[in-house]
Amino acid sequence: MMKSRINKITVICGPTASGKTGVAIEFAKILDAEIISADSMQIYKELNIGTAKPSKEEMSGIPHHLIDIVSIKTDQFSVAEYVKKADECVQDILSRNKRIIVCGGTGLYINHFIKNTQFTEYENDLDYRQRLERLSNEELYSMLVEIDTKSSDIIHPNNKKRIIRALEIYKITGKTKSELDELANSEKSKYDFVKIGLNYTDRSALYAKINKRVDLMFKNGLLDEARELYEKGEENNIRRIGAIGYIEILDYFNGLCSFDEAVEKIKQHTRNYAKRQLTWFNKDPETLWVDINENSKTDKIIEKCLNYINL
Repeated sequence: MMKSRINKITVICGPTASGKTGVAIEFAKILDAEIISADSMQIYKELNIGTAKPSKEEMSGIPHHLIDIVSIKTDQFSVAEYVKKADECVQDILSRNKRIIVCGGTGLYINHFIKNTQFTEYENDLDYRQRLERLSNEELYSMLVEIDTKSSDIIHPNNKKRIIRALEIYKITGKTKSELDELANSEKSKYDFVKIGLNYTDRSALYAKINKRVDLMFKNGLLDEARELYEKGEENNIRRIGAIGYIEILDYFNGLCSFDEAVEKIKQHTRNYAKRQLTWFNKDPETLWVDINENSKTDKIIEKCLNYINL
C-alpha cells in the first residue's frame, strides 16, 4: 500500500561553491519556508569558517535546521541519525504550516532522507575491524575502490571510520554497502519532493570560484580557527571526520608542508570534492538541473527553479 505523501519538499543541491545557500535563503523567503541543511560538515559545532557555514546575518531570519547539532568529539554521526533528525524537523516545520527546503551538497544525506530509507543494523566483526584499523587510509581506500566503487565515490579518502564500516559490512553480508543502500532505498518516498541541482556550465568557472572562496576563508580567519582546534587537541577528531580545509592546515602545523602548499591542497581537495558531488548528483535521474555561470544573478536562478515547482 502506498504511503501517504506529505507537503512538497524542495531540494536545492549541487557542488560546493555553486551558491546553494544563497539561493535556498531567497527561495525560502518566497515560499515562506524553513531550511533543513544537508551538509555533513556543517553539523559540527566547532567547524565554522572552513565549512562555509552561513552566519546569522546571511540566514536573513530564515530558520535553519541541522546545523551545529553535534561536536567533533562525537564518535560517529551516521546517515541513519541524520535521516531520523531530518524527519523530526519535517514534522516540526509542518506543524507551523511552513514549506520545507532541503539545502546541501551531501548527496548521501539527501537521497536517504527523501527516499525515507529504512536502515538495517548489521552485526560487527570486531577482529576484522581491528585488523583494518592497523592499515593506512590509502590502503583502506584502495580496498574500498576495488570492492565498492560507488561507495568510494562518496566516502572521503580520509574518513577512515566510514571506509572501515563499508568494508566490514561487505565481509559480514557478502554485499557492498552501496548494494544494500539501493535495496533499502527501493521503496517509494513518502515525501512529495522536487530535487533541483545547480550546475555550472563552465567547470573552470566553478573551480575559480572555489579557489576564491578558499582565499576568502583565510581572510575571514580560517587559520586561527584551525589553530585553536589544534591547540585544544582536536587533531585526531578532525582527521577522523575528514574535514577538508582543516586537515591540510594541520599538516602545515605539523611541518608536513608549507603554508602556501596547504592552501593549494585545500583548493585542490575542494575541487576534487566538487567533482565527486557532480558525479553523485548526475547519476540521479530525478535531479532537475538549472544551468548557471559566474554572472548568473540569484533572482534569475530562482526564476528558473520556480519553473520546476507546482506552487
